[in-house]
Amino acid sequence: MLEVLKLTHTYGDQTALDDVTFEVGESELVSIVGKSGCGKSTLLRAIAGLMEPTDGEVRLSGRPVNGVPDDLAVVFQDYSRSLLPWMSVRDNVTFPLKRRGLDRTARREAARSALEAVGLSDAAGKYPWQLSGGMQQRVAIARALAYRPSLLLMDEPFGSVDAQTREDLEDLLLQVRAASDMTILLVTHDIDESVYVSDRILVMGRSPGRVIADLSVGLPAQRDRIETRELPAFVHLRSEVGRLVRANVSSEAA
Repeated sequence: MLEVLKLTHTYGDQTALDDVTFEVGESELVSIVGKSGCGKSTLLRAIAGLMEPTDGEVRLSGRPVNGVPDDLAVVFQDYSRSLLPWMSVRDNVTFPLKRRGLDRTARREAARSALEAVGLSDAAGKYPWQLSGGMQQRVAIARALAYRPSLLLMDEPFGSVDAQTREDLEDLLLQVRAASDMTILLVTHDIDESVYVSDRILVMGRSPGRVIADLSVGLPAQRDRIETRELPAFVHLRSEVGRLVRANVSSEAA
C-alpha cells in the first residue's frame, strides 16, 4: 500500500530525515514513535504530499506521491483548527466529499454513516464549538471515514485530550479499523498507545530521523484496555520500545 524509499529531508543545514525506508501493507495499522524532534511530523507531511522531500520517494499503491493524493486523508492533533467552526458537524464531514464528485444526497448519507460509526449521530446539527474536545476529534475521524481513503494518516490525534478520552478514542480507532479494513499510519509519542492499537511499530532515532527498529506487535486482534495491557507480551514490547526510544539503539543492540 505505502512505500517510503530512502527519504531524506533537510532544512538549510539541518537534516530532519536521513535515508528513511519502510513499507506499510494493505489493511495494516502501523505506529511511528520516537522522541520529539526526530522528524516524525516531517515524515508524515512528506507522505501526505504536503511537502517535497530533498531526496527519496513515496509511493502509494505503486504510484509516486507528487502533491496530495486523492485517496488519502489526515487526522491532525489540533482538532480545534481542523474543523470549520461556522459549519455544522454534518457539513464539516461532507465538505471534503465534494472533491469525490458525490451529489448532496450521497454526501449526507456518507456523513450519517460516518457519524454513526463514531457515536455522534445526535450531533449532526450542532457546531464544533458546542462539543467537547473528544467529540470534536470524533468529528475529525468521521470526516476521514466518510472520505473513504485508501490510507489514513494520523498525527498525534489523541494528544490534546484527557487520559480517559484518549483511551476511548484508542478503542474507537480499533473499532473503525476492524469495520473498514483501512490502512492506517499513526504518529504518537505514547508508547502504550502504539503497542495497544498497532500491528507494527516503527521506532525513529534522534535527529537526523531514521528508522532504528521495525517491531511486530503480535497481540490478539481483539483487544481490551485492561486485559490486553496485563498480557506479558504487551508488557515486554512496551519495555522494548521504551528502551529503544530512550537509548536510540538498534533492536539487535537492545
